[in-house]
Amino acid sequence: MNSANKSQNRIATVVGGSGFIGSHVADRLSQEGYQVRIFDCKDSSWKKPEQDMIIGDLLDNDLLNKVIAGSEIVYNFAALADLDHARHMPIETINVNILGNARVLEACRVNSVKRFIFASTVYVYSREGSFYRCSKQAAENYIEEYQRIYNLDYTILRYGSLYGPRADNTNGLLRIVNKALKTGVVSYSGSPDAFREYIHVEDAAKASVDALGDDFRNQSVVLTGQEPMRVIDLLKMLAEILGFPDEVEFVKEEYTGHYIRTPYAYLPKLGRKYVLPLHVDLGQGLIQLIDEARKNQ
Repeated sequence: MNSANKSQNRIATVVGGSGFIGSHVADRLSQEGYQVRIFDCKDSSWKKPEQDMIIGDLLDNDLLNKVIAGSEIVYNFAALADLDHARHMPIETINVNILGNARVLEACRVNSVKRFIFASTVYVYSREGSFYRCSKQAAENYIEEYQRIYNLDYTILRYGSLYGPRADNTNGLLRIVNKALKTGVVSYSGSPDAFREYIHVEDAAKASVDALGDDFRNQSVVLTGQEPMRVIDLLKMLAEILGFPDEVEFVKEEYTGHYIRTPYAYLPKLGRKYVLPLHVDLGQGLIQLIDEARKNQ
């Protein structure tokens, strides 16, 4: 029996399912045969006909309980995720990323959800990331405590730097591409020696559904690219694809709270890295990103 048949009539709710990674995971769950409910504060531009869409406030307990009722699996992608926004909006970051997640956890407990899946970041225990990083640390602690006290099984997904279709201009790589298409120069605000681990959003979505397997129960799973990559090397690749390889510049900025090095220099809590056997090549993924950016300009 294939996984789609085994998943039939099982409800998976995707909180924050109108966004970048959330919408891709919702689609992957539909492909696997789940009945998908999307809960978000805005309508989804990518909702499939077979998916249910509920629009509402993450802090509305009554509505959240109604949405999650009957769900076997709940993903939470709802977050204030832009580092610059989070840095200047600490209270809003707490309300969405910590309190909002706690309300989802409580609704899962009340409705006897079998697995809660949380979108975190590979940099969750770094020293950078400002209030966004703080909020993800707190949310992970709440998740682990809910499992210890209430036996609510979970999987924490620690994503690397995501890129690909459906990204908006809060996505760092897409911002670089959009600016390069307008100016003819690939520019980056920050250190050329910073490390990133880019993973294509479609690979991340597939891995996020694979993580429903028993091997990942009550585990933190690292979902990143094949290996860390220096920003300068990535930008040179991008400039070559765009056709202006000599036009790469770096703008020095004051502290912005962004990550400046590989997270593995200071990671006190271990996570298991999961790498798909087949994945989107970074160069091919950049070509796809550039094509989509050109269409949207």
